[in-house]
Amino acid sequence: MKRKVILDVDTGSDDAIAILSALAAPELDVVAICTVAGNKPIEMTTENTLRVLDLFGADVPVYRGCKEPLAKGLQPSRWECSPRKTLIVDGKEVQIHEDYLPLPESRRQTEPMSAIDFYLKIVPAFAEPVTLIAVGPLTNLGVALTVDSEAFCSNLEEIFIMGGGVRMTNYSPSAEFNIWYDPEAAQKVADCPVPSVWVPLDATHEAYVTSANVARLREGTRPWCAFAADTIDQRIFIHDALQPLAEPHAGSVHDAVAVCAAIHPDVLSDCQERNLSIGIGGAAEGQTIIDPRIYPLEPNCRFALGGNRERFSQWLIDTLLA
Repeated sequence: MKRKVILDVDTGSDDAIAILSALAAPELDVVAICTVAGNKPIEMTTENTLRVLDLFGADVPVYRGCKEPLAKGLQPSRWECSPRKTLIVDGKEVQIHEDYLPLPESRRQTEPMSAIDFYLKIVPAFAEPVTLIAVGPLTNLGVALTVDSEAFCSNLEEIFIMGGGVRMTNYSPSAEFNIWYDPEAAQKVADCPVPSVWVPLDATHEAYVTSANVARLREGTRPWCAFAADTIDQRIFIHDALQPLAEPHAGSVHDAVAVCAAIHPDVLSDCQERNLSIGIGGAAEGQTIIDPRIYPLEPNCRFALGGNRERFSQWLIDTLLA
């Protein structure tokens, strides 16, 4: 039986690959997609999500979610962050997430119900439990938990979260972007009773894809193969220039690793039952803090400290080619 999943996304480049791989995976039944602001404003992440669904030809309902963090926007000083490196090619800044994906503008509409109402009114009524794969900021989940935690948790089997990092960060010296963007929401998710698996940069930077993998993908005849290959190639180009991985001509496709983990848990390595808390404010803003003490607090999640490159790259390319 297929595993029913909901995707919660802030669709940029790796979200797009995650959506395509989830739709193509024979083990998964994507019953809905919820959008959230993060990589880009909510209007862009929602439109990008619709464009990806058009590319795949999938009739999946899309629920528009939150346009700003749970509480962070109340203190503008909390948005300050040291600037990241930029990549200039032929006088133009190259971004790992363009405003809009290079796909035709979508004509389909989102559902009239918001993502929050969907989580609180529709999901509890599903005939069977559903798995949630959240690969953007956790604002939608945090708001739903704030409004009615019992309803939100009542029919969720498991939550997979792409976010955080212990030995590896990307947006500040202490934080990965998704968690930095809305740390209060992340703390609410960490504290909720639904079993959770966190897929941080420690895992996704080890479970990477190479140019050789992308060359295989370019041989595919599916309508999405060329788009996926171009998207991953751009990520590899930026990784090589700004954040080289363990081998040259390789790139992380973070969000798709969380999708893979929902099917193949062995894509994650050193996955530990630990107590996770989230830094709020100052230099620790958005930090994923794993209790390191000899007598730690009770575990509240499974947190992966490594990833399996061969397992992930083979699964991703085979799934997109099938």
